[in-house]
Amino acid sequence: MLFRAGGERFALPLDSVAVVVPPDPPFAHVPRTAPPVLGAMGLRGRVVAVVEMAPLLGLPGGRLAQGGGQVLVLERERRALGFLVDAVMGVEPIEPPATPGDGLPVKGLSVVRGSPVAILDPDALAAAAGRLFRGRAGQRAP
Repeated sequence: MLFRAGGERFALPLDSVAVVVPPDPPFAHVPRTAPPVLGAMGLRGRVVAVVEMAPLLGLPGGRLAQGGGQVLVLERERRALGFLVDAVMGVEPIEPPATPGDGLPVKGLSVVRGSPVAILDPDALAAAAGRLFRGRAGQRAP
């Protein structure tokens, strides 16, 4: 699945994205989290934490208008985690990077329709987002 975050193009394996939904602000506050955590929203009877994708990847965030963008929901270890992105661009076949993942969210680069696309590792992305939910003493926020 191709999408934009922070003005750049990225891709995630389609089977890692459970659903794409519009954001539903205002998000409920999640205490003791880092700024990219926008909060939590209800989705089909579940509470889903929403993280802004751009700052998680080292890009400037906060550019989207209130309620703008789309939320990619990933299911990881029976937990749903939402990532706010600028826009979903569609689904395209992409050759996976030849190098194995090294724990970083960006696994490698590919070219789609003549433009570069950074391919993300959904497990490394979820792990990076998970670190945003740690309290000051390194404990998980309640």
